[in-house]
Amino acid sequence: MLRGLLTDEEWAFFEPFVVETGPFRGRPPGGHRRVLDAVFWVARTGVPWRDLPPELSNWNSVHRQYRRWTTSGLWDVLLQAVADGAAMRMPCR
Repeated sequence: MLRGLLTDEEWAFFEPFVVETGPFRGRPPGGHRRVLDAVFWVARTGVPWRDLPPELSNWNSVHRQYRRWTTSGLWDVLLQAVADGAAMRMPCR
């Protein structure tokens, strides 16, 4: 078992950003939580994509989804939301 995977609370924060809802969305996306776990694992450990553990999915699939999110601007939106959330939790001085 890998350490440092998303908790249910963390996934609840990220889920609205990466999972589309509503009619006519095409094939349902699968495994976005696992993709986020994998992307954060690569970022945290600094390993190349190809060294992603198989428990976290196929490295190429994860990398392609990450590239789609980056190209579409979603990754920037997600990171800004994390920064805004962290700023809201910081105590005022």
